[in-house]
Amino acid sequence: MTADVVVAGGGPNGLMLACELRLAGLRPVVLERLPERSRAIRAEALVGRVLELLDRRGLYGRLSPGQDGPVTTPFFNFGGVPLDLRELPVNPLYLLRIPQPVLEERLGERAAELGVDLRRDHEVLGFDQDADGVRVRVRTPDGEQEIVARYLVGCDGAHSTIRKSAGIPFPDYGDQDVISRGADVVLPAEVLGGEQGSDDILQRNSWLETPELGRVPFGYHRNDRGAYAIGSFQPGVQIVATWEWGRAHIDPAVPATVAEVAESLGRILGAEVPMSEPPGPGPHRLYRLAGDSRVAERYRSGRVFLVGDAAHVHAGINGPGLNLGLQDGVNLAWKLAAALHGWAPPGLLDTYQQERRPAAERVVMQTQAQAALMAPGANVTSLRELFGELIGNPDTLGAITAVMAGTDLHYPAPDTTQPHAMTGRWAPDVCFSSAHGTTRLADLMRGARPVLLDFTADGAVTELANGWKDRVDLVVGQDADLAVDALLVRPDGYVAWAADLRTPPAVVETGLAAALRSWFGPAA
Repeated sequence: MTADVVVAGGGPNGLMLACELRLAGLRPVVLERLPERSRAIRAEALVGRVLELLDRRGLYGRLSPGQDGPVTTPFFNFGGVPLDLRELPVNPLYLLRIPQPVLEERLGERAAELGVDLRRDHEVLGFDQDADGVRVRVRTPDGEQEIVARYLVGCDGAHSTIRKSAGIPFPDYGDQDVISRGADVVLPAEVLGGEQGSDDILQRNSWLETPELGRVPFGYHRNDRGAYAIGSFQPGVQIVATWEWGRAHIDPAVPATVAEVAESLGRILGAEVPMSEPPGPGPHRLYRLAGDSRVAERYRSGRVFLVGDAAHVHAGINGPGLNLGLQDGVNLAWKLAAALHGWAPPGLLDTYQQERRPAAERVVMQTQAQAALMAPGANVTSLRELFGELIGNPDTLGAITAVMAGTDLHYPAPDTTQPHAMTGRWAPDVCFSSAHGTTRLADLMRGARPVLLDFTADGAVTELANGWKDRVDLVVGQDADLAVDALLVRPDGYVAWAADLRTPPAVVETGLAAALRSWFGPAA
């Protein structure tokens, strides 16, 4: 059996990567160890830039039917400290609540439409590689088999077989010694308090009434024993989450239970709160996570690459994991396609690690900072008070929000020339008129191809790129509300080159040609 790319792992990251590879004309094979899709909710929301990316692939409408595009959230938190984002000039924090099983289902549907070869109950046991390809050993329902591929990508999670087999170190960035637990539960009606006549679920369920403590409010709270959060987004079911410090030594082989979550909440509150499992098959949240923070020493070993949790793990505070992992796959896919189609410039595959590993380190930094703000103790309480004052400054609040959204990311330019200020940054979703009618950049990127937008009066810039039109879409537009006159956008949505009317024509020609060669190889 042969394939262009073997993707180990059929979760959201593996499915997204496979969809991107198919859009680029490749034949990926996805090998998933589980015989059927898991119903466990490991993540429950998409946060930040990834929602803009999904919109550019036409996937947002599948995830949130009835909405025209991603929606920002007016309120959020950083380490449990409330953030009011309504006064920000630009709010980059997009939010969509979607349980991971639903996300996997939608991405699986898209993968099937594109013809992705997804094989369940197939577990990667190991691999051997040489200069020409990778021989992947696979356990299947029919016995052990071997698949020969040009490349292998590990999307197989924090305990990645691919990473371990490649001998890639996975160093610890500092354990916060925190255990987070969470579950969907049913709390007895006699302990629930709120405005019972209200149609709003949040108002009907606003606090707990306990004999020992009296009224215990919903939302996020911390004390000297830990932190907890209680909420409800569906009638009759509550979400309980806890964070405890100094209890990192647990047996990961023992599955989490609702009783364990109840015991954890009881230790934090100092009083027992009865709860039970919700009815029905779910999917339901139930997890126990240690506060490990790790980033793979390298993301590549020859023809083998790492994506998502196989490359990085961190605290799941405020849901940055899918924002990070899904963008890993989109960054890598078009570069693998360039290599397999034969036009990748030297060093293109190395830019995957150069660009995405610093992004992972940023997420580790901000999640560790949030965990520190959530810890018990008088010193942390004072730190939280100071932090609350600092975010009263809109500039500080905007910077914190950008870090959580991942919009502070800026990729380095590939050459030594002075690039435009937009180079390496996310391309704004401009709306303009063209031969396609009135359109958005997002509409032009459904096929995961690079796009050169030319807003000059005579469309002269696209003429300079004719040698690359086999792999770059050339679009002439007008009336764009944008401070540049030409924009070269990579398939992953980041700007490869930009120029404005003040740039001399000779510099435009030289700079565009250099950018095209640097990212998309020599002219045809």
